[in-house]
Amino acid sequence: MLSAKSLFQEILDDDDSFALFCSIAAGGESQGGWENARIAALVPESQRGLAPKITRHGADEDKHGRIFEALMRKRGVRPVPVPPETDYTVLLERSGIGLAHDRLRRDEPLTVQDIVVYLAHSRVTEQRASEQMELLRKHFADHPELGRAVTMISRDEDDHLAYCHEELLRLAHAGHGRVIQRTLRACALTEIRVHRDVSLAVMARMGDILGWSRARGALLAAGIHAVYVYERLGGWRRMVSLRMPERRNALGGPASSASEFA
Repeated sequence: MLSAKSLFQEILDDDDSFALFCSIAAGGESQGGWENARIAALVPESQRGLAPKITRHGADEDKHGRIFEALMRKRGVRPVPVPPETDYTVLLERSGIGLAHDRLRRDEPLTVQDIVVYLAHSRVTEQRASEQMELLRKHFADHPELGRAVTMISRDEDDHLAYCHEELLRLAHAGHGRVIQRTLRACALTEIRVHRDVSLAVMARMGDILGWSRARGALLAAGIHAVYVYERLGGWRRMVSLRMPERRNALGGPASSASEFA
C-alpha cells in the first residue's frame, strides 16, 4: 500500500535517497539561516525590536542545516549536490517571493514594507514547513535515527509560524493590514506552484535512485497534481489567515543547541 509513511520509509532506508533527502533539506535550511541573518542586520530603526527574533529564526535554520548534515555523517554518507529543480528556496526567490538576495547583500537598511514582505513570505513557507515536519513527527518520532531530529525541528517550525502570526498581526494593527493580505495572497499562490514543481522533481529523482516503475511514478505525480489542484481551489487560504498564537513571543529567547546531533 502506498502511504506517506511507507514512501518516506523507503527513501530513508536507502543510503543514496537518504543522502539526497538530507542534502536538499540541509541546503534549504542553511540558505534560510543566511537570509535571516542579513535581514536582522538590516532591520530599519523603527523595527529594531524584531532584530533579536529574526536572529533567533536564522540561528534555528542554521541549526536545522547542521542536524541534517549530522544525520548524514552518522549514516556514513556524504552530502550530494542539490539538483537545481529541487531547490525550493532558490526557485521561490526566482519567482519573486521574499526579499531578493541582491537586496540583502547591500548594506542599506530595509524598509517597513520590506519587513512586511519578509514576514509574509515566512508565514507562508513556515506553514508548509510546519505541516511537513508534523507529518514526519507523526510517523517517525520514535525512529532511532530520525526521532529526536524531527521532533526538535518540528517544534522549532511551529514556533517560527507562531512568531510570523504575532508579528504580522502587530503590523496589521499598525495600519499595514491591506498590504499584508495582498502580499500573503501573492506569496501563497506562488508557493503552491513552486512546491508542486519541486515535489515532482524530488519524486522523479527518488524514483530514479530507487528504481520505481513508471506506473508508480505516474501515481505519485498524479497525487502531487491533485494536492496542487486542492490548494489552488482554496487550500491556499490556510496560508494567509492570521490569528494570535497560543504561545506568544515564541522566538523571544536563544536558539536551542544541536550539539546532541554532532
